[in-house]
Amino acid sequence: MAEYKLTLEKREVTGKKIKSLREKGMIPSVVYGGKEPVLLASEYVATEKVLEKAGYHSPIDLDMAGKKHLAIVKDVQIDPVSRKIMNVEFQAISAKEVVEATTPVVIVNFEASEAAKTYHFALTQAIEELDVKAKPADLPKELEIDASKMKEVDDKIVISDIVLPKGVELADKELDPEQVVASLYDPAAEAEKREAEEKAAAEVEETSESEAAEAPKEEATESVQE
Repeated sequence: MAEYKLTLEKREVTGKKIKSLREKGMIPSVVYGGKEPVLLASEYVATEKVLEKAGYHSPIDLDMAGKKHLAIVKDVQIDPVSRKIMNVEFQAISAKEVVEATTPVVIVNFEASEAAKTYHFALTQAIEELDVKAKPADLPKELEIDASKMKEVDDKIVISDIVLPKGVELADKELDPEQVVASLYDPAAEAEKREAEEKAAAEVEETSESEAAEAPKEEATESVQE
């Protein structure tokens, strides 16, 4: 049984008529994985809460008009202006089969590292999620990486530093184990670099303006001599 549950009802409404469904506080959805896609709808607030917690990586128990199905979120359509959920696509899964899910990568304990406490370095994260494969019950909510031992500015966290839970593997077998997940940088040094670049650019601009101002004077002198 999944940790998250959502009740849905069958819908006949499609196309432009879906607008009226949304106006009633419902979200249209589709469940794939059977012989035919199933058209459904669910209450907006309840759906939003479940999606926020389950994300794309945790299985959800769907109560589809009285029929129970295990599923994961396949896609969520968001309105670009209102940021409201417009449509949800679910993928029906089996509790006994290995499935693929997108899982957040979370860096923890960086504040306790010498890099942060002593040298005041900052952390930049290059990879924020990874696709993993596991049985639904083994799918992790997140992939946690401990950064407490980071110290030097050239220290970094790579794919091979990720400790996968039992029964979980990365979906992409060709992923480079040395690919950088997160790295350090020195904010003070970056600020000095930007300041130097801005100063150099200002000097170039000042020189260009000075040369442009002197050019007409030289031309005028040549004309008088002629």
